[in-house]
Amino acid sequence: MKYLMIAIGFISVGLGAIGVFLPILPTTPFLLLAAWLFLRSSDHFYYWLMNHRVFGKYVKDYIEEKGIRKGIKIWALSLLWTSIIFSSFFIPLWVGRIMLYIIASIVTIHILKLKTL
Repeated sequence: MKYLMIAIGFISVGLGAIGVFLPILPTTPFLLLAAWLFLRSSDHFYYWLMNHRVFGKYVKDYIEEKGIRKGIKIWALSLLWTSIIFSSFFIPLWVGRIMLYIIASIVTIHILKLKTL
């Protein structure tokens, strides 16, 4: 079970990393899942994630203070809306475009509701 949790933890880190560039994949839930899995399966990998040069501060801020930094909010929302608007040009069905905008709006509301550190 320990090795399965470690494997799923690394898959979650990978999906979280991809989610930085693809707004359809949420970064935070995948990184939080990885932290939870590593905490229960491997002190070494939990320490690695919490001290990772890219994700460490982000995960620590979210876990310890239940919020994210202002710069990350601005960057996330800018990337989200740029990607959604760009992607909408390639979706031929108007229903698909509306769904993209609804999802982006929900994610925006969630990010704005998070405490700003």
